[in-house]
Amino acid sequence: MEKITEKAGHPVPESDGRDNRLSGPGALTGIAVGVGTGAAVALLHRAGVRPPGRLGGPATGALAMVLTDVPIAGLGISDPRTWSPADWTADALPHLAYGLVTYGLISAAHRHH
Repeated sequence: MEKITEKAGHPVPESDGRDNRLSGPGALTGIAVGVGTGAAVALLHRAGVRPPGRLGGPATGALAMVLTDVPIAGLGISDPRTWSPADWTADALPHLAYGLVTYGLISAAHRHH
């Protein structure tokens, strides 16, 4: 968030609570990506795009990962090309878990209708 506010010409000044003002929007951005990805996948599922869970879950996680990592790279916050295998694992595993749970819930909701 610090880079974004600086690029926008409105850096967050040094003060008490600065860390909170920087981390809050970052967390909200993550929530927005998660909700947006889930909504998009649910709409695709409703439209008939229903790969089996072993494909749909990882694909959902991969979509969320792309929607997170591309802006990070584009804004110059981090360069995924320089990430170590441990960095990639730390990024991929939570996105995979998100994808499996989200796609599983979407699929389960569809079966109950």
